[in-house]
Amino acid sequence: MKVFSRIGFLLVLSLLFSGCGYNSLQMKEEQVFKAWADVEATLQRRADLIPNLVATVKGYASHERETLEAVVNARAKATSVQLKPEDLSNQAAMQQLAAAQGGLTSALSRLMVVVERYPDLKANQNFLDLQNQLEGTENRINVARQRYNAAVEDFNGSIRRFPQSLTNSLLLKLDRKEYYKADESAQMAPQVNFN
Repeated sequence: MKVFSRIGFLLVLSLLFSGCGYNSLQMKEEQVFKAWADVEATLQRRADLIPNLVATVKGYASHERETLEAVVNARAKATSVQLKPEDLSNQAAMQQLAAAQGGLTSALSRLMVVVERYPDLKANQNFLDLQNQLEGTENRINVARQRYNAAVEDFNGSIRRFPQSLTNSLLLKLDRKEYYKADESAQMAPQVNFN
C-alpha cells in the first residue's frame, strides 16, 4: 500500500509541476536570450561592414573627412556598448545601447548623403555591393529587434499569468525583460541637405 501511495503522490506532484510553468518559463527566458543574441549578431555584422564602406568612400571622397570620422567614431561607440543577459532587465542599459546604435544609424545616413555628391562612387560596383549588404543588414537588424521584442512580450506575459506567476514568485524569481526601444532621436525624420 505504501508503494501505491508514493506513486500516487509522485503522480500528483508531477501533474502539479507540469502545469505550473516551471520549465516553460525557463524556456521562454532562453528564447529571450537567443533573440537578444540574434540582435547582437546583426549589430556585429553592421559593425564589420562599416570599415569596408568607409574605406571605399574614403578612396573617392577623401576631403569628406568629418563625415567619415563621424561614422568611424559612431561605430566605435556603438560597439563599445555591450549588454550581458542579466542587463536585459535594465532599462537604462537598454536605452544606452539604443542611443549608441541610433548615433551609428544617424552617421550612416549622413554618409549616404555624402555619397550622393560623388557620381563615380555611386557607379562603383564594389560600393554598390557594399551598400546593398549594409541595407540588407539594416533590414536584418530591424527583424531581429522585432523578434526580440516578441520574445520579451511572450516572456513578460508568462511571468505575469497564473499559475506561472506563482511559480515565478515562489521558485524562479525571474525579472521582467526590457523591450528594445528606438532612441528618442529616431522620432525625428533625418534631414537631407545637398548644399
